Amino acid sequence: MIDIGVNLTNARFDKDRSEVLVRAKQANIEAILVTGTNIAESKQAILQCRQYPDYLYSTAGIHPHDADHASDNFLEELYQLAQNSCVKAVGECGLDFNRNFSTPENQKRVFKAQVELAKQLQLPLFLHQRDAFQEWFEILKPYIGSIPGLVSHCFTGDKAQLLQCLDAGMYIGITGWVCDERRGQALRDIVPLIPLERLMIETDAPYLTPRTIRPKPKSSRNEPSYLSYVVKELADLLKCSELDLIKQTSLNSEKVFNLNANNA
Repeated sequence: MIDIGVNLTNARFDKDRSEVLVRAKQANIEAILVTGTNIAESKQAILQCRQYPDYLYSTAGIHPHDADHASDNFLEELYQLAQNSCVKAVGECGLDFNRNFSTPENQKRVFKAQVELAKQLQLPLFLHQRDAFQEWFEILKPYIGSIPGLVSHCFTGDKAQLLQCLDAGMYIGITGWVCDERRGQALRDIVPLIPLERLMIETDAPYLTPRTIRPKPKSSRNEPSYLSYVVKELADLLKCSELDLIKQTSLNSEKVFNLNANNA
């Protein structure tokens, strides 16, 4: 299994990060993509990758929540970070009009610049979108086909949005949201529309702990070793074997992010 979205720089991992990675390996996680959400976090992600080469890889980007705080030379900084061989995508980037922690204007400006950078560097995009689908898609539309991979991270959209993303050739990242029949039922209903060839799996740890874990963990913190619960739920919904789902999502992730993971 390959977990394409882990916020491993998050402070909730500071006390036991190495143990978390030991448990991930024991749970047959073959590779992890560490999410960069701003310049500082992207630098931290790269340092973590250097500690665990050929196991940890990372993204480098500026999350829409951080757009207001982007420096004047953020593009140059991201360009330099992307020269590290462990950086496999530009992102997490996109638009989030749900909370507007940054102004919509700054979000769009910073997002457009990162999309252009991904084209220049020929790196895939690790994408975030919440309550901003049309504006988000309009920014991406001119670049479809000229960027080597578009990954809609932690997809929670509706059927029309899913079909639009699939028609554009995007890959769809699914998290433990799919394990929540209360909040995630709408997603559960449309997941069968995703071809295995376009599916990726992720925990988004430490967030979105699967509700299906039994016995319920003492901590609410999610971690990569719980990825199998996402796999089980998806296999049930897609009516396929867990093994087939793991094999195909691993192939998808290896191809798009140019990983060296050695999957059984």
